[in-house]
Amino acid sequence: MTARKGTDRKMSARKTTVGKTTARKTSAHKTSAHKTTARNRARESAHELATASARKSAQLPIAEPADVRRAAGRLIRADGRAFAAALALNALAAGAGLVGPWLLGRIIDEVRAGGDVSVVDRLALAILVCTVAQLLLARSARYVGHRFGERTLARVREEFVDRALALPASTVERAGTGDLTARGTADVAAVGTTLRDAGPELLISTAQALFILGAVFAVDPLLGCCGMLGLLGIWFAMRWYLRRARTAYLAEGAANSDVAEILAATASGARTVEAFGLQRRRVTASRDALETSRRRRLHTLFLRTVLWPIVEVSYTVPVVAVLLMGGVLLERGALSLGAVVAAALYLRQLGEPLDTILMRVEQLQSSSASFARVEGLARAPRPTRAPSPARPPDASSADSSTPATPATPATPATPATPVDDRIDVTGVRYAYPGGGEVLRGVDLTVRPGERLAVVGPSGAGKTTLSRLLAGIDAPRTGTVTVGRVPIAGLDPEQLRRQVVLVTQEHHVFLGTVRDNLLIAEPSATDEDLCAALAAVGADWADELPHGLDTELGPDGHRTDGSQAQQLALARVVLADPHTLILDEATALLDPTTARHTERALAAVLEGRTVIAIAHRLHTAHDADRVAVMEEGRLTELGTHDSLVAAGGAYAALWRTWHGESAAVQ
Repeated sequence: MTARKGTDRKMSARKTTVGKTTARKTSAHKTSAHKTTARNRARESAHELATASARKSAQLPIAEPADVRRAAGRLIRADGRAFAAALALNALAAGAGLVGPWLLGRIIDEVRAGGDVSVVDRLALAILVCTVAQLLLARSARYVGHRFGERTLARVREEFVDRALALPASTVERAGTGDLTARGTADVAAVGTTLRDAGPELLISTAQALFILGAVFAVDPLLGCCGMLGLLGIWFAMRWYLRRARTAYLAEGAANSDVAEILAATASGARTVEAFGLQRRRVTASRDALETSRRRRLHTLFLRTVLWPIVEVSYTVPVVAVLLMGGVLLERGALSLGAVVAAALYLRQLGEPLDTILMRVEQLQSSSASFARVEGLARAPRPTRAPSPARPPDASSADSSTPATPATPATPATPATPVDDRIDVTGVRYAYPGGGEVLRGVDLTVRPGERLAVVGPSGAGKTTLSRLLAGIDAPRTGTVTVGRVPIAGLDPEQLRRQVVLVTQEHHVFLGTVRDNLLIAEPSATDEDLCAALAAVGADWADELPHGLDTELGPDGHRTDGSQAQQLALARVVLADPHTLILDEATALLDPTTARHTERALAAVLEGRTVIAIAHRLHTAHDADRVAVMEEGRLTELGTHDSLVAAGGAYAALWRTWHGESAAVQ
């Protein structure tokens, strides 16, 4: 489970103070709060759709050719014995394939010389034996090559998953999930096809081509030179093609990622598109992306249409050259007819491995571009680990009500470990790429075990502050620390144990209920899983036909929004963080289920630090302290009663939420 599961826990003890108002007023206020929340979600979705195309500038990196070569070498060394065995078997198969044309030339010479039939029979039998040997060796080489390819593909996939899970959430968000999805599906599949099919075939064909050319030179060096000169057309065509292919295929892959990103953004925001009448705009954006993808594909197709006709014509040139030169040498008595026939057959035989090589080289250009995109995740920015904090002089005697002063780092250690659960926000400023400042000098201290509610109008910076507190983003200036260690510098595993952000975004993974919960705590027992589900009020889980082993998804139990959110909250319970940041965690639950879930979570998370982005002010009422955000600044901080008595911004929000006119004095 990452630091972004679920959304808004709204988990206060929920005393009955708010319930003392009349039922009619309470119902009206709930309706108003739900409408406000819906409007906020709609604005956020519309903003996401509008900025989807701007993510192109933040695409994930692409590996350089040198990095791709080093990665390929690393993969080969990881299974070096299988690779060496494949090379040896390919060489033996290619050698066995050379015997046939040479023996056929011998047969011709023996017949012209009036040789005995028994000699021809023996030579024909030898051709048959060599052909069978070539078949068996080639099959063994292909088998070993395929096994090597499958094991190597497994390593590529495992590395990709590890790197993808290690990416900071902010990096994935800015690049767009479409790019990451395209790399993990189409690009990995292209690399897999190359390793499984193209790689072994290329090895076999390369070995055959080299041995055949060597055999032609062995028959007669002059005929060998004629054959090589006849292949110059292929060499020039390949040089022209290779100079352009990598860039073209990388552009095609990027265009495919853009198409996937636009489709994903449109599908996820379908309701917002319909509500705001953005259909035509989204259709136009999709068509533009598809048109760009079409042009990129046509360009790579153009490169192939130039290459292949030249190659097809070039296949016959060396055969014709050898026959012409062989005829001249035969007339002068420098060569036998059998040697000329053998050389011509060798060059004719060269067409098949060359055809395979060129076809696979063309595929390698596409797959190398895919491999560069897959391997590019290794170049993605990673959060830097913070040095271990200096030990405080006397942590037990420190006054928890005063802000923590930054400690001078001691000798760096990896990884850094927070000394306590205290969270300090000092002089934080933050701006999203291409936008103005969202946070403007925020200072805040959250004490261990405290329940803090953050309130304010839409756009005040509440959600941005929660992302910084959860370590998803790092501040441009200032610091956000837990136990004197920068939160954004913690390892993902450390961060998950320290701080968890629960938003309204949630995901149900294909698999069983148990699989979905064990993501948070792989060592949890069935009793732990059932207790976590009970803690969040997921009573529906008890009614599933196979209990924890019930499959979830299209082919199993289909979860609705509230059930998916309860699964996300159950994962939070299993992750057992000391600090929970809630942003509309129960927004998708109906009011009755939401209150039941909040009461259950309040009991389970007793004693933990809770920071709630409060869209319903009864959450703020039950909090230990309330922080008021306005225009990116922290303007008020105190208890609910003290802030209401002060008559400031929070008091105005409280009166408005209760339906009281601010004009009434």
